[in-house]
Amino acid sequence: MTPIALSIAGSDPSGGAGIQADLKTFHAHHVFGTAVLSLLTVQNTRGVRRVELVTPELVAEQIRALFDDVPPHAIKTGAIGGAEQVEAVASVLADYPAVPLVVDPVCVSKTRAELLDRVGRDALVRLLMPRATLITPNLDEAELLLGRTIRTGPQIEAAGRAFLDLGARAVLLKGGHREGEPIDVLCMPHGLVELHGTRIQTRHTHGVGCSLSAAITARLARDESLAEACALAKRWVASGIASAPGLGGGHGPMNHWASLPDGSDV
Repeated sequence: MTPIALSIAGSDPSGGAGIQADLKTFHAHHVFGTAVLSLLTVQNTRGVRRVELVTPELVAEQIRALFDDVPPHAIKTGAIGGAEQVEAVASVLADYPAVPLVVDPVCVSKTRAELLDRVGRDALVRLLMPRATLITPNLDEAELLLGRTIRTGPQIEAAGRAFLDLGARAVLLKGGHREGEPIDVLCMPHGLVELHGTRIQTRHTHGVGCSLSAAITARLARDESLAEACALAKRWVASGIASAPGLGGGHGPMNHWASLPDGSDV
């Protein structure tokens, strides 16, 4: 059976983030990718110039059409748009509770453009987080969702437990915004796992959060364990950042053709 992964997210016409990055990532991980557009952006590597939301009805219809014909084995959400779009996504996905769901709570772009307002964030916490197999916030997003400062090790561990208390089955708190080594912390009901990495000095990190959550989703579609999926996805993203093609005058994309750091296939 060919594994299928679905991304519900926004469009990035520059190709480094959003739906475009997710589909590249699915392909790189040998998974057939499908996509539901939730918003359109006018952006490039320098920043977001405009955002237009897809109607909630059209978002829901896209998802239903896929489940009627090419149902996914795993799903991820990225930039959804607003509270009404979140409600539409949650309403449809409630009919498919067995399909793993990775929620990447994209709230702001790399250049600080708002992609999910406070009402939308509240809807995400209330409706999608309890359905999530995994949520993948960076520290800025975690602070917005929980309303607290999250920078130190103890604060990160406490935040992980707080997300579990809100209903998520697991949370990967990404450490790219913390001082020192970029340690990601995978918090699960039975404990914490630290995923260590090496900080790469580069401005070409556009869309790496999208690509990480998409890589995890692809690996879940391939029936890998959550811990294994997170660890290997992090290694792949690090390789993609290290070999970024250097495109654009702002924050360029990672290399979606990257292999794992040891040279092996993903």
